[in-house]
This record gives sequence, structure tokens and C-alpha cells, in this order.
Amino acid sequence: MHELDAASNNSVDGIRTLVDQVRIPPQTGKYKVYIIDEVHMLSQQAFNAFLKTLEEPPAYAKFILATTEKQKIIPTILSRCQIFDFARITAGDISKQLAWVADKEGIEADPAALNIISQKADGAMRDALSIFDQIVSITGNSITYAQVIENLNVLDHDYYFRMTDLILRDDASAILLLVDEIIRKGFDGADFISGYGTHLRNLLVCKDPATVGLIEDSEDVLKRYNEQSADCPPNFLMQALEISNKADVEYKAGNNKRLFLELALLQMASLEKKKSGTRQKASPGS
Repeated sequence: MHELDAASNNSVDGIRTLVDQVRIPPQTGKYKVYIIDEVHMLSQQAFNAFLKTLEEPPAYAKFILATTEKQKIIPTILSRCQIFDFARITAGDISKQLAWVADKEGIEADPAALNIISQKADGAMRDALSIFDQIVSITGNSITYAQVIENLNVLDHDYYFRMTDLILRDDASAILLLVDEIIRKGFDGADFISGYGTHLRNLLVCKDPATVGLIEDSEDVLKRYNEQSADCPPNFLMQALEISNKADVEYKAGNNKRLFLELALLQMASLEKKKSGTRQKASPGS
């Protein structure tokens, strides 16, 4: 098996070297397999130099062209390939695989902890296993949820649920105190805004049983989402998401980042207050 990194060997010379190697039959085994990673990085001239070999390869030569940007490969190359599209691995499937690994290695692992690792891996099993190994090297043969969020510097779900409860109550003082607690624990405001946007999205998703399956989280957390979602009007969630998304985009450009975060959360808290005020004002004239 031979591998070529097209990102760093994207010239005609690199392909010509590969073509020369292809001409030599395998000394052992039946096939010679060539993996060209990031193949979309090849220059136009390199693609043209490779085309003839790809059209009429020796019987023993097998080519695997790997890319994340299939649209950048010229049609004459694509038309001569079998195409296999690989999707991201779901957090649930990664968690199951990590649980299997933990069982084989004699490691006690909290399902909620494995779920956090799975989400952090963002669809990549290799990254999940790397994170898993790092956590095991630190914690030993027992992995808990608390250990994982501490070592990966991940905000506990509880902060997002608490913040939502305070926003729904329009408790400005408690909101500011919770922001202070989050910052004092060393978490970045940008990470909180991004994570809270996901939290609001999940609450909105829980409004319809048909879409609940889109949330990739543990059963315990999913139960809390359903409970809190029942307290959140759909219009509130949509408006809060708009505020969160705007804050996520503009946060880095702000000078006073803490004030930026606090203002966004207080604006969310005022949404239900404005709604209640409008109702009260309308009552006397009804």
C-alpha cells in the first residue's frame, strides 16, 4: 500500500513519480493499492498527467482517491471512479463503540461521559478514541461525567438549563451572577454563547415529537430538554435564537465582551416581559 498526500505533493512531478511506481508490479501479494489523500488539491496539470494511468491502469493497481471536496475534482476523473460518500458518525453510534471499547479494556465509563466525548469528536471516530485514551490516562480505569467535562473544559449542561430558567423568570440579577460564575470558572464567553444557541435549538426541536430524535444526547439530558421545552413558548425560542445567533456572530468584534454577553442574555429575558406587559396593557380596553 502506498499513500500520497496531494496537499503537499500536488505538482505534475509528484504524479509522475506515482505513475512510475505504478509500472512496477507487486513483489508480494496480488495488488498494489495507492491512496491519494486530499486529491482535490492536485493541480489541473497533475490531474491531466494522472488521467491516462487512471483510464488504463495495470490489473494489479488499485487507486483510492480520498477527498472532502468532491466538487473540485475534474469530471473526467470522477467519471472513471466508483464514488462512495461517507457521512459523519452520529454521537450515539460513537458512544456505543466507546462503550464497547471500555468494556473490552475493563474500564468503567459513565454513559453521560462517553456522550460528551462523542459530541466533542464531532463525527470522527478516530478523534473520539484519542480523547478517550487521553481521559483514561488521566483518570485511570473509571471515567465519570464530572471528570470528562473538567478535563475537556466543557460547560456542564446544567448551566444552560439554569440560565434558561432565569431568563424565563426575567431574573436579571441572577442572570448576571450566573454569568460571573461561568467566567470565574475560566470558560470563554464565545463558547457559552455558541453552546447556549445549541441549547435553545434543542428546546425548539423538542416541541415536535417527530424531531426529538435530532438531539444527540443522553436519555437523562433529553428528559430535561422535554421538561424545560414545555415551559418555553415557540415564539420566545425563535426570538431568543435570533439574539443568540447575532451575538455569536458579533461577539469577537466587541470591545467589552462580558457586557456583550450579559446584554444578549438580558435581551432574551425581556422577551417574555414585553409579552406580558402587552397583555396587561390590552386588558383595560378589551
